[in-house]
Amino acid sequence: MSRTNVSLSSPKQVRVMESVNITDKERQIFDLLLQVVKHFNLETQLRVAGGWVRDKLLGKECYDIDIALDNMLGREFCEKVNDYFVSMGQKTQGFGVIKSNPDKSKHLEIAKIHLFDVSIDFVNLSSRIGITEYGTPEQDAYRRDLTINSLFYNLNTSVIEDFTGRGIDDLKCGRIVTPLPPKVMFLDDPCVVLRAIRFSARFEFDMVEEIKIAAVDNDVKTAISDKITRERIGHEIDLMISGNQPVKAMELVSELGLFWVVFTLPSNFEVEISDRICVNYVDEAWRFLRALGACTMSNEQRRLYLYAALFLPFRKTNCGDNKKRIVSPLNHIFKRSLKLNADNVIRLHNAVEKFKSLIPFMVSNEECVKRIEVNWNPDMIDVPVSLELRILLGLILKEVKDLWRAALMLSILLDKEDSSVESKIGVFREIEGRILKLGLENLWEVKPLINGGEIMKLLEVENGGLVVGKWQQKVIQWQLAYPCGNVDECGDWLMSQTRRKIDESIKYYDTYISQTHFGRSLHPVPPT
Repeated sequence: MSRTNVSLSSPKQVRVMESVNITDKERQIFDLLLQVVKHFNLETQLRVAGGWVRDKLLGKECYDIDIALDNMLGREFCEKVNDYFVSMGQKTQGFGVIKSNPDKSKHLEIAKIHLFDVSIDFVNLSSRIGITEYGTPEQDAYRRDLTINSLFYNLNTSVIEDFTGRGIDDLKCGRIVTPLPPKVMFLDDPCVVLRAIRFSARFEFDMVEEIKIAAVDNDVKTAISDKITRERIGHEIDLMISGNQPVKAMELVSELGLFWVVFTLPSNFEVEISDRICVNYVDEAWRFLRALGACTMSNEQRRLYLYAALFLPFRKTNCGDNKKRIVSPLNHIFKRSLKLNADNVIRLHNAVEKFKSLIPFMVSNEECVKRIEVNWNPDMIDVPVSLELRILLGLILKEVKDLWRAALMLSILLDKEDSSVESKIGVFREIEGRILKLGLENLWEVKPLINGGEIMKLLEVENGGLVVGKWQQKVIQWQLAYPCGNVDECGDWLMSQTRRKIDESIKYYDTYISQTHFGRSLHPVPPT
């Protein structure tokens, strides 16, 4: 079988272990599998494949165990495992089977079973991509995505096997190489392109030139769009964004001309946004986050923060479809091209704009003596000016919840007057401290003092609708302004407000009748 010819630059040196370090739990699992082989006199060779071997050689722990079988399907071996449990008087384990789908580049059937609380995948060795018949270990190694992922650890012999003859060498030299010519592999399974990018970023390995040339080929781009499911694309992108080098991953996606192949836009979207601008935003966001410290966010918050940063240029863009509906390009990118949920990213973008409008008031050392005017100002209740900022901040936090730090950081990133990271950290810490001092942390968990049904009783109305919804918002504002207030005080305030509105309405209509009686054409504006 032919091998890929690669151009070698001066390689880096990566520390690679001489052997794999097997944990106690892994030893339990492997011993059990070997007992199954022995009990039924199977001639099956069991091999741990791919990522587990690679990570172990790099001295890293790996919890993703894939077992390759040389003479049976994964589900057949799982059945043997359960037969063994029955013979030993032990409880059997349920297992699932993921069917092959060659049309969507899922060429092999995979069986999944839990052993000792660890999920194990079983799959048969294959001769080449697209062929489901049993293959030799060497044939299977050459059909895998990268040479560093084509290594095996043979459970029967306790030996590391490198059938491409270069997997360990490429690991030591930090090279991303495909076992077969890249374009051949990319056209067979276009997802390999994204995996090459992901592993290059994750390990900071150098992608060989042949991979870059193949990746920018128009036939490969078409295959990415047409041949693999959007769920698989979304999964790979999600792993990149959640990984240790999200910026490098997005830079590679951009440099290889795949950005708008992966992140598809509505066909009638006319605003031109450069992929470089998107990558620059996620780069700034990543440097800001690392400067603040990783403990600032959970893994999920970090993931959403980086997605929101990547697509900050889209926060104010919309377009119409053929039915004249307003369509969000951001929704299209997530729901259509990645098959992911966009709701939290959109919430972040909305909160970013609101935070941005309040930053001047939050970093000022002077007490606010004028009403705060922002373009999203709600129908503010009548409170002292000193309480308005607390209300406005509270409304943002109730909307964005535990993502408020991410939203605040992104809003600070949009301030281009001072681009130094140190300055941005100072602004963030000042505003974060002010929010905490105001007691707004976790306020989204606080329940309203008066709910919709109680408001209906107080107002003596039978139907809720917009009127009750409006008063619910006002109750929230009152609670934000007076966090120590109780139910009775809130109810008294609510009744006083409704009486005032009634008095204003009576005054309006008295004025209206008086003016129309004297033939005046100028009508007063009715109270809200």
